[in-house]
Amino acid sequence: MSYVGPDFDPPQPRRPRRTPVIVALAALVPGALLGWAVYEAVGSPGGSGGTAGPGGAAGARASTGAAADVPVSAAPPASGTDDGKKPAATPSTTASTTASTTATTPSAATGPLAGKVVVIDPGHNPGNFRHAADINRKVDIGTNLKECDTTGTSTNSGYTEAVFTLDVAHRLRDLLQQQGATVKLTQDGDRPFGPCIDERARIGNDAHADAVVSVHADGSAAGNRGFHVILPASVHAGAADTRPIVAPSRELGERIAGNFVRVTGSAPSNYVGDGTGLVTRKDLGGLNLSTVPKVFIECGNMRDGKDAALLTNGAWRQEAALGISEGIVGFLRG
Repeated sequence: MSYVGPDFDPPQPRRPRRTPVIVALAALVPGALLGWAVYEAVGSPGGSGGTAGPGGAAGARASTGAAADVPVSAAPPASGTDDGKKPAATPSTTASTTASTTATTPSAATGPLAGKVVVIDPGHNPGNFRHAADINRKVDIGTNLKECDTTGTSTNSGYTEAVFTLDVAHRLRDLLQQQGATVKLTQDGDRPFGPCIDERARIGNDAHADAVVSVHADGSAAGNRGFHVILPASVHAGAADTRPIVAPSRELGERIAGNFVRVTGSAPSNYVGDGTGLVTRKDLGGLNLSTVPKVFIECGNMRDGKDAALLTNGAWRQEAALGISEGIVGFLRG
């Protein structure tokens, strides 16, 4: 999604032995706040120091079914933004009557996450650009009114954020199910558009989710690189009351950020978050209306050529899903 202004747990699968310097660093990093140190140790993906595959240290663990590259979406390139970004065209009063939640059951009856519910929220919808009037209508996010949803952004070659988020969500779902979790998606490309941002929050709330992660990619200026995790600010207005979830959401976000650095080798954002990979916001309806621990992750900047090369690489997307998964596992296991 396009951004406008600032507004390790032990991994579960066995993985290859790491070099002593990486192990030492991993033991010192308390979540994401020192993630940059790990990034320097493993090297920048796409930079002169990167030697660990398409994205970082976990390249060899990428799914064998992951394509190295993905076809360009048929949808036109979009520079639009998501929940909490600059306003779209004049809103319509037409309301969506479509509401679907894709629920999946765990692939195993037992596992470290047995009994836990995780909701994955793939940002935007591949069909949003066909339903401008529907996604432009305003919904109440507690602090103010915002657009129901937006088209999301895309790479300069036309690979859309909505296609990216669904791909990462599917990979993340599979990893979490292997840990025994019950996983639900807010949408699976199985509805014409949306859901709206208030419904996305409601899906997680109604599922009594133990954790919710909204997957996105940014649409900032070229040269702006890296990921960041968005945490809910303390908001108490209208239907919004994030006070009970601020602390657990921060823990969830820190664990995801730390593991994302470790697994992908990607650096925290160089344009928001002051190098921590963490940003707190109070203008996102999906966070404001949540009553369960929830964060957003912007996996990279689609408008930067180097980040786009990662985001369009299937092996890197598997690493991204693994990093997010291990953060969730660490948070839920405590």
